[in-house]
Amino acid sequence: MFCFPFAGGSKYSYRSYQDFLPANIVLRNVEIPGRGSRANETPLASLEQIADDIFTQIKGELHQPYAFYGHSMGGLLTYLLSQRVVANGLPNPLSLFITGAIGPSAKYRGLIDYRLPRTEFFDQLKKLGGSPEEVLNNELLMEFFEPVLRADFEAVATYQYQQKTVMNIPISVIIGDREKATLEEAKRWSLESTMPVDVQVYEGDHFFIFHHQESVIKSITEKLNTKVILS
Repeated sequence: MFCFPFAGGSKYSYRSYQDFLPANIVLRNVEIPGRGSRANETPLASLEQIADDIFTQIKGELHQPYAFYGHSMGGLLTYLLSQRVVANGLPNPLSLFITGAIGPSAKYRGLIDYRLPRTEFFDQLKKLGGSPEEVLNNELLMEFFEPVLRADFEAVATYQYQQKTVMNIPISVIIGDREKATLEEAKRWSLESTMPVDVQVYEGDHFFIFHHQESVIKSITEKLNTKVILS
């Protein structure tokens, strides 16, 4: 299962998910410029460019059963990566699993304005959650991560939806009941696929996933089980 990061996230953001997965579902976390092993590279402020970067990394690995997962920004990346898969005639993912992201055709209202002055920007990050306190309260670390975070929020805020091929891929979506995403906006994922789109609402804010990891993974595992890929 290929996992795509949320804004400010890295390939380590979902590592605890593996603890709840069966041994024969393996997480394949991707790294994008500006973080982790690619910290010396300039962060990309375009979702299309990020998707191109990821597609270059994974396109040679898509000839065995696989799925895509992403939270928030990563949810939009699942869509853009799937479009690249279809356009290049590669085998489709078995499913798309998306958390904390409205349908790509819904008008994005922004979680945080990437143009805010530093103090306000950091205050909004604290309110949003999802970042460790030891990072938020460390001025040197925040100075390092600030360009990455701003680039990610800019990438999402400036994304321009263009309807492309309607995919033949089932989609499962989960949102939190206390985040900005509404149920109606989440249901707009149904515009992107001829297959069933399942939408669930969990208790919690935008980063509800870290309070419901076992439940989220159980839902993913059950859906993959229905496709008879587990042995």
